[in-house]
Amino acid sequence: MKNTFTAAAIVFATVGVTAQNYAPSPDLESLHVPFDALLDEHVRDGLVYYRALQGNRVRLNRYIASLNAPPVVSGYEKWNDDQKKAFWLNAYNALVMQTVINHYPIRGGSKNYPADSIRQIPGAFEKTTHAIAGKQLALDQIETTVLAEFDDPRVYLALGRGAVGSGRLRSEAFSSKAVDKQLAQTKAQFAVTPRWAKVNALAGKVSISPILSWRSAAFIEEYADDSFDLPKRESLERAVIGFLRPHLNAAEEEFIKKNTFQLDYEPFDWRLNDLTGGRPD
Repeated sequence: MKNTFTAAAIVFATVGVTAQNYAPSPDLESLHVPFDALLDEHVRDGLVYYRALQGNRVRLNRYIASLNAPPVVSGYEKWNDDQKKAFWLNAYNALVMQTVINHYPIRGGSKNYPADSIRQIPGAFEKTTHAIAGKQLALDQIETTVLAEFDDPRVYLALGRGAVGSGRLRSEAFSSKAVDKQLAQTKAQFAVTPRWAKVNALAGKVSISPILSWRSAAFIEEYADDSFDLPKRESLERAVIGFLRPHLNAAEEEFIKKNTFQLDYEPFDWRLNDLTGGRPD
């Protein structure tokens, strides 16, 4: 695939990549190398060393600024869908990380969320806007308008959201050449990790992250027809099973085909996905 990022954007973005022993994938666009290096340094098993990342604030800010540089703004419409998809996934996750470190350590007083939650930052998702690719967008707008245009519900599992309950934040940036494979890996991990999805035949339950209900229309369109024959089940229930089906073992399949299970949406874990003070449970 021809790399359509201009030389000016590449130079602007790559200044400041200084991690020792760091080697980006040859498939990664140069625009995203600085973010890839930061993820490589500061993300482990989906959790972030936010305190250490604060020391690299300049590098993160420079990368985010590069996402609105003139060559990006003028060239964006010429990119293919995979380039655009990787771009917006990286932009969203970088903006979340920037939002967190700008307020870190978070100590909020709202009783609706954990004290360290990104939700304690007023307007973090709904009101604060960011200049990306010539647009002024809040994080929620990126998720519900820009990413929604790709008709790929896997993108919602790849958003870090600064929370333990989110899908696993990767230790690498998304790239246009690998984004489909990266999202397939994200989906597979999501479907087999009890934090996000669990089939419990003894309890008669299938438990799933509420992310699938938040973006129900997209998941129904993509996965409802992939379910087993489950009479009288609602569309979203069938979509959940269609989503899980490729990752079920034989015993789980047998249980679900009986069509007696109860589907539960687990509460979303809004604790900060912070590794600085130790690994969350």
